[in-house]
Amino acid sequence: MRVSVFGLGYVGAVASACLARDGHQVIGVDANADKVAQIRAGRAPVIEEGLDALIVAGVGSGRLTATTDAAAAVADSEISLISVGTPSRANGSLDLTAVERVAADLGRALAGKAGAGHVVVLRSTVLPGTTRGLLAPSLAREAGWAVPVCFNPEFLREGSSIRDFDDPPFTILGADDEATAKAVAPLYGSVSGDVVHCALENAELLKYVSNSWHAVKVAFANEVGSVAAALGVDGGEVMRLFARDEKLNISARYLMPGFAFGGSCLPKDLRALTYRARELDVETPLLSSVLPSNRVIVERAVEAVLATGCRRVAMLGLAFKSGTDDLRESPLVTLAEALLGKGCELRIYDENVSLTRLVGANRAYVDQRLPHLSALLSDDLDAVVAHGEVIILGQRNAELAQRARAASGQVIDLS
Repeated sequence: MRVSVFGLGYVGAVASACLARDGHQVIGVDANADKVAQIRAGRAPVIEEGLDALIVAGVGSGRLTATTDAAAAVADSEISLISVGTPSRANGSLDLTAVERVAADLGRALAGKAGAGHVVVLRSTVLPGTTRGLLAPSLAREAGWAVPVCFNPEFLREGSSIRDFDDPPFTILGADDEATAKAVAPLYGSVSGDVVHCALENAELLKYVSNSWHAVKVAFANEVGSVAAALGVDGGEVMRLFARDEKLNISARYLMPGFAFGGSCLPKDLRALTYRARELDVETPLLSSVLPSNRVIVERAVEAVLATGCRRVAMLGLAFKSGTDDLRESPLVTLAEALLGKGCELRIYDENVSLTRLVGANRAYVDQRLPHLSALLSDDLDAVVAHGEVIILGQRNAELAQRARAASGQVIDLS
């Protein structure tokens, strides 16, 4: 393909060199004449392992060149990638000045290419809504026609970016239509991994979610290391053993949005670990924020119910997860308690919860938190569903989900 790459920093320079190596005809574009001169001379404008050799090869083959002339680059290409910086302002917001400037330049350059099938691909890291709300309108305003746009996040790490380009976890193409995604996909015909088409905004947010998760992992490991060191424990060995569990620890488990966690283990163990850390004068801001974050999820559920303006509430599920009768620290018990306190008329159904069978700590917990549970709990699913102007689906259960959605009440799905 004939490609113009706007922005010759780390992402743009690597993409230009790798695409040229893979057989595409690439024109790098940058307002900085020094970067353009370096590319033309066969030198990398940034320090990155292996990049000099790729640029030398690309320039030598005639498949890679560079220019400051946006119009000339667009005229000689069928697809344009935007890889300019989006730095933070002092208040933490994104500075989109470079994206806005390139979008305007591209739009003007595309004014004479209506119907040519040119696609503009944004690779800069931007928040959801930027491609649709800023890039597309700017291109259309300057070009005079609706230019197809795609958001294609990169997952390159400085120091290993060429290897990451060649072997990504996947290639994400955010676009409103399949035709646009299919037009961009051939760019990556030589790289490994699946090519995934998704919505524009999903692709934009995915980059932030990925980087935030990486930051959380680093912070988590460092807090564990700090606590371990204070306890005289080998934190490195603990984390190596931790990472060997690929069923729960290093896996997709627990990584889908839903309701708060509960049960007899997670809250108790978090409290014990963070309390011991405080005793040792070890700060654990990440670990210490988890339980407050969990409480916020319950509070949002309360707000969602109250926002309906309805007072008759049916709750399907009470134990902390389906398939158990364990009510200890169940977030659904906390939710029920809060709704009762707000004056809601509550009825509860949970096929596994029976007051006659609750014993020990489980019974003591519910007696303390929901002493009137016997008046709220019913084994008549139909009656509970019929009671609810609002139906809370609290557990993942296909039958309960079907019954809730077939009822006349508003459904709030927490499963």
